[in-house]
Amino acid sequence: MKIALVQIDTIIADFIGNRERILEKTLAAKAQGAELVVFPELVVCGYPPLDLLTYPAFIRKNKETVSWLCNNIPEDIAIAVGFVDENTSGKGKSFYNDLAVIYQKKIIHKQAKTLLPTYDVFDEDRYFEPAEKRTLLSFKGYEIGFAICEDIWAENVGDSSLIYHDDPVKELCHAGAQIIIAPSASPFYSGKTEIRRTLVKQISKDNNCITAYVNAVGANDSLVFDGNSIVSDASGRIVCHGTGFKEDLIVFDTESLSDEPEVNMDAIEDTYENLYQALVLGVRGYMKKTGFSSANLGLSGGIDSALIAVIAAEALGPENVHTYALPSQYSSDHSLNDAEQLAKNLSIGYEVISIQPMFTVAKESLSESFAGLAEDVTEENMQARIRGLLLMAWSNKKGSLLLTTGNKSEIATGYCTLYGDMCGSLAVIGDLFKTEVFALCRHINKKAGYDLIPENILIKPPSAELRPDQKDEDSLPAYEILDGILKAHIMDCLQFDEILALGYDPEIVRHIIRLVERCEYKRRQSAIVIKVSEKAFGFGRRIPIARAIYETTS
Repeated sequence: MKIALVQIDTIIADFIGNRERILEKTLAAKAQGAELVVFPELVVCGYPPLDLLTYPAFIRKNKETVSWLCNNIPEDIAIAVGFVDENTSGKGKSFYNDLAVIYQKKIIHKQAKTLLPTYDVFDEDRYFEPAEKRTLLSFKGYEIGFAICEDIWAENVGDSSLIYHDDPVKELCHAGAQIIIAPSASPFYSGKTEIRRTLVKQISKDNNCITAYVNAVGANDSLVFDGNSIVSDASGRIVCHGTGFKEDLIVFDTESLSDEPEVNMDAIEDTYENLYQALVLGVRGYMKKTGFSSANLGLSGGIDSALIAVIAAEALGPENVHTYALPSQYSSDHSLNDAEQLAKNLSIGYEVISIQPMFTVAKESLSESFAGLAEDVTEENMQARIRGLLLMAWSNKKGSLLLTTGNKSEIATGYCTLYGDMCGSLAVIGDLFKTEVFALCRHINKKAGYDLIPENILIKPPSAELRPDQKDEDSLPAYEILDGILKAHIMDCLQFDEILALGYDPEIVRHIIRLVERCEYKRRQSAIVIKVSEKAFGFGRRIPIARAIYETTS
């Protein structure tokens, strides 16, 4: 039997567009001889639908789309599509995260999702009722078990803190499944392709079955779906692999899988190339699905804005990216030169507007109120806010989307200004620590074969340039130390004594933890962050603002 796996980029709530794409991909798979076409989790409505599930019209259109597919899919091919099904039992949640197999104008099989993730960015138990039973589909001489996304993670490969009561894959295999098909909408984070590969291989080895994992692709808000669909033969060899970060159609023959060569995963699991592609797709998807075609940002001559300019130019085309250098009296000539050179290298729009006149007028306006008070961080923040004003003005006037330039180290410690450099709709590198920013920029230049990002941007000491001779390390420890502490505290959830055991200075650790905890209010007001790590700021990390922090430092 020939099975097609379709990595497809759908739009949440675009029922007409989604059904047309499903039909288009089905016909393409049929042309390649496919007999069963499998689409990702909740492909009919898009993932994740979140509180759209509370709107009756959303549920109705979702069901109407499934009916439309029943009537319009060719009768000689079967498709498996994820959709929202109603729970008519009168018990539990109102809906199932379900899958329907459509063949000859009717639904011949349904399988609801059993394991409903409620951690990190997932909140499925809020909306869905778990499947009560798991059954096999007999089709074309095979017994097929469908395990939707999290249902294959019961093996506990990914998160060691998860212990599920049910194991849908084992249950299906004990019932005689020869093929396990896993339709998924699994968001990307760095290293996840390797985890998925290990998981799929293990399922095949343990159960002597073919395992086919089809993942969504595209970006919805902060989440990036990377595709990277996988097929493993019964011995656990990865013999088919979908393209990463792009739509793809994979057709494989169950009868000849053992004859296929094993896929070389080295290039697929290139850490920094995957990060780069994820961020490009994150920007492109967010812009397209929110109706924007152009972006703007402040180009300071620093490494963060340089990286974002490169990503934006790749995602949108250089003609759709406009940048501003907004110098004050504290801005260095080399920063302006570096910004201009980068803009030339990328062929993006670039203008210079001095904020000094506005800064002078603002200080004069406050001079009476501030009489007798020395200049401090207040005046530094005023510069950032004037820049935010100008960048937002361009955004409003031109219908452009402003990209924020803060990295994860700055957002963590509050080394950013509310209503200043935090202005904007999308925090492109808000899930990259500063050391990762440097590494990714080096990767980009190596890939380009020349200094696309000028070398001077990479080697000069980072500075906000908001006061004379300012350096980031005046306020923060060296980024290698800072990022190590931040990873331990934010990613690994270690507390004070546990971080000290890693060899860090107690006073520095105490200072950094307090900065992180005291700046939670800033993060609540920040732009959404493109998630590329296991724990990003935003929906996946929910910390109270009003709380005691002494327990984390004692």
